[in-house]
Amino acid sequence: MSQQPNIPAPTIPAEAEAEPAAPGSCCGPSRRGVLRGAAAVGVVGVAGAGLAACSSAGAASNTAAAAAGPVTLGPVSDVPVGGGKVYQAQKIVVTQPTAGQFKAFSAVCTHAGCLVDAVSSGTIQCPCHGSQFKIADGSVANGPAQTALPAQSVSVQNGKLVVTT
Repeated sequence: MSQQPNIPAPTIPAEAEAEPAAPGSCCGPSRRGVLRGAAAVGVVGVAGAGLAACSSAGAASNTAAAAAGPVTLGPVSDVPVGGGKVYQAQKIVVTQPTAGQFKAFSAVCTHAGCLVDAVSSGTIQCPCHGSQFKIADGSVANGPAQTALPAQSVSVQNGKLVVTT
């Protein structure tokens, strides 16, 4: 009889030793490994869904999107008496219900999170579903929105409108 050469046994990585294949199977991942992978994907999926909910187009998330602190918008002459101006980049609408009285509100509609786009006939207009808000206090003049636009603090400094969010 011939003698077999002395060949060292192959080394098996530690992670493979920790999870042997299920009895009766010849190859592939173990049931435990598959379940662990599915659990990891589930956790990531739930976390991703939670983050997506936080960044939805809902009004609450968009109203908080503006940076905190004073923001200079422009000259007071940009805002007509009995009307207003939408500052889209800052997501703020400023109105002047009566001469020298300025009001500022979030420009994010409380119905579906769209930006309001105009001020006319004493109301702030939302183009998405037709909601209208009163220029004097941001309250709902016409739905479907049911909540007023959140007020912002506005002041006049050196002839310019300054809003603190």
